[in-house]
Amino acid sequence: MKKEVIISITGKQRVDGEDDVVELTTMGNYYVRDGVQYIRYDESGATGYDGCKTTLKVKGNDMVTMIRSGPCRSQLIVEKGRRHQCHYATEMGDLMVGVLGSNIRNGLDSHGGSIRFAYSLDVNACLASENEVSINIKECNG
Repeated sequence: MKKEVIISITGKQRVDGEDDVVELTTMGNYYVRDGVQYIRYDESGATGYDGCKTTLKVKGNDMVTMIRSGPCRSQLIVEKGRRHQCHYATEMGDLMVGVLGSNIRNGLDSHGGSIRFAYSLDVNACLASENEVSINIKECNG
């Protein structure tokens, strides 16, 4: 059963020793299907992906798949200890990037909770960024 939730996301990105932090609080949906947890929300201008929808598929403490649909379509697979070649669309064009997951801590349950994950992105086998994402899910009251 889909629940309407408040989603708070903090994304930290380190590029060439410089840190950038993006925070977003938005309404969305949270549900569990066949043991997989799903978080869905609309992106905004604050993230640079206005008009896109993002779905996170969370499989335990092992894998998070981020699927973005709309003008900037992407699919990133973050799997602890594994590197995946993934499609990443930007306003400047499409890229194939390597995604290496380093940590996933899943504290989600049927009511919400939190998840944190970290990964690095590489382009042409050169490190592009190191990333950390923290997401908190709260059920809407009422």
